[in-house]
Amino acid sequence: MHELLLEIGLEELPARFVLQSETQLKERVTTFLTEARITFENIESFSTPRRLAVLVTGISERQADLEETLKGPAKRIAQDADGNWTKAAQGFARGKGLTTDDLFLQEEKGEEYIFAVRKESGQETATLMPGLKQIVEAMSFPKNMRWSTQSLRYMRPIRWMIALLDDQVIPFEVADVATGRTSRGHRFLGQDITILRPNAYVEALAAEHVIVSYDKRRTLIEEQIHALSEQEGFEVPIDASLLEEVTNLVEYPTALFGAFDESYLELPEEVLITTMKEHQRYFPVKKNGTLLHYFVTVRNGNAHHIENVARGNEKVIRARLADAQFFYEEDKKADIDAQAARLDKIVFHEKLGTTGEKVRRVREMALQLADRFGAEPAKVERAGTIYKFDLVSQMVYEFTELQGMMGERYANMKGEDAEVAASIREHYLPRFAGDESPSTPTGTVLAVLDKLDSVAGFFGVGMIPSGSADPYALRRQAQGIVQILSDRQIDMTLSELIEFVVAAQLKAGLYQADAEQVKTAMEEFFNQRLKFRLSEKGYRHDVIEAALEPKLTVGANEKRAAMLEQATQRPTFKKTVEQLSRVLNISKKAESVVVVNPALFENEAERALHEQIEQLIPQVEAAVEKADYEQAIQVLEASVPAITAYFDGTMIMAEEEAVRTNRLSEMKRFATAIEKVARFNALTLV
Repeated sequence: MHELLLEIGLEELPARFVLQSETQLKERVTTFLTEARITFENIESFSTPRRLAVLVTGISERQADLEETLKGPAKRIAQDADGNWTKAAQGFARGKGLTTDDLFLQEEKGEEYIFAVRKESGQETATLMPGLKQIVEAMSFPKNMRWSTQSLRYMRPIRWMIALLDDQVIPFEVADVATGRTSRGHRFLGQDITILRPNAYVEALAAEHVIVSYDKRRTLIEEQIHALSEQEGFEVPIDASLLEEVTNLVEYPTALFGAFDESYLELPEEVLITTMKEHQRYFPVKKNGTLLHYFVTVRNGNAHHIENVARGNEKVIRARLADAQFFYEEDKKADIDAQAARLDKIVFHEKLGTTGEKVRRVREMALQLADRFGAEPAKVERAGTIYKFDLVSQMVYEFTELQGMMGERYANMKGEDAEVAASIREHYLPRFAGDESPSTPTGTVLAVLDKLDSVAGFFGVGMIPSGSADPYALRRQAQGIVQILSDRQIDMTLSELIEFVVAAQLKAGLYQADAEQVKTAMEEFFNQRLKFRLSEKGYRHDVIEAALEPKLTVGANEKRAAMLEQATQRPTFKKTVEQLSRVLNISKKAESVVVVNPALFENEAERALHEQIEQLIPQVEAAVEKADYEQAIQVLEASVPAITAYFDGTMIMAEEEAVRTNRLSEMKRFATAIEKVARFNALTLV
């Protein structure tokens, strides 16, 4: 059995891309081996800021032999009248690397086709390993660069590569870098090292102060932080995203702590924490929930001269906090309305005007919809005027992560209404997946309309997300709107909101595209976001398709999906779906709809179903009006025996046109009521 090691040595990678690049390399190597029919027992991946690697063990000596049956064209195409192989048959054989002597006929589903069996002996694994070059070259990254005279685009320049099969180098070259067996240790504590065999990789690098396992480095950092906490008697809340980033910044971690002047604790806590976490990658320190004037950081190295490292970090944070204190004191002197007026000097987007214009547009829309969101117009008026004023503050200019949070704090300091102040922060919510929705009515209406104004604006000037490209985070904003409408149970549909905002922007002269096309594209865009939300809640794909109705509120769609998901668990529901689907499917044949005439009924089952429908329609409509879909489906389920009897005893497509039209009209009328509950014919039940 073979062992394989592949290591790509690079200049320091951005921390946020290290793990996903490690995962990608592992997946690509796995796919390569699988497609090459090379079996293996285990594959491990490793990463540090300077390397991506995989170690594969238990690799087979040879490829598995290949034997596959290939199906070609039908006999009538593959042979002429004299039984000779046609050009179609010859081309089929040639394309598979075979000859016509390998072809044979075999019947399948009542017709003869040509077949061939292709056999291929497996090659030795070693002869296939140079194919790893394509894996290295095919790696894709969110951001790429070129270096020197190389045409290869990569996240960072490749500096070395190891490719070993057992003790032999697998020869290939990428961007003028040839594979070998030499890796590099820690930049300051280690040195170059020769890897003799793949299984020596982890320990050999550990000896050169490189811990190649992300999990081990993370665990070591956590243990060191906990040890510091116990030693010094404080608490260090470990933020998961910060821990991940720090882990991917170091190859040999050593945790340490430092301090800053206690006077800086007079700054708002969010300022201190943002400065430490976002700008310095420090872990804030607390005790009994109160922030202390200490921080914990992680050095990429050992504990030698650790006190000098601590002093250096203290000097850096002191300068940062001095700046923050200056900005804070200056901002407190500023007038909110004067700052809001300066938004006209900030360009939101060259095709969509200034931030000041956007704010006024959103304020006017929010005032018109205040009642629908349960908000007080006076609060909406004030909040809509100032909700982005902190963008021109010195603090937010320097620390953009604090937008909204500082606005709320400054507004409270200036005596603004508490809900108005809160809306300045809340209109950014939710900022990311899993974040909370706004809690106040004013914050809710501004959050929805500010985001929707952005989405509609960019759609209107043709900047629609495509593939993975979404530079203005429109998907995230749209997902946030869907979340808010659901969490706050807003009684407006996405279609209503889209129509409303597009009309406002059309009036403002923003659009370069046809407004109707913009609305259609936005509705499809938001439907995809709603599907995603329902999928996140665990609903089946067919349930989502059956439940989704854009003309309903987000809350109503979620209730429909919940009702169907629960109903599919009942054994009797399959029969219900089958019968309701028969009604929905046959109703599509109704070319013209007339008032149903009982005088044209020809059997008792027809009369019974008509009477059932007469009672059912108002009951379904009443239940749907209250969004009581459990009650609505119970009403529909009660009609199943009558539907079954009707189809058993009634020929809907009767020869007499009047009878046929009457029956199809009955089905159409019934289908309309059914579809108010769900599109049952979209469900797949076994």
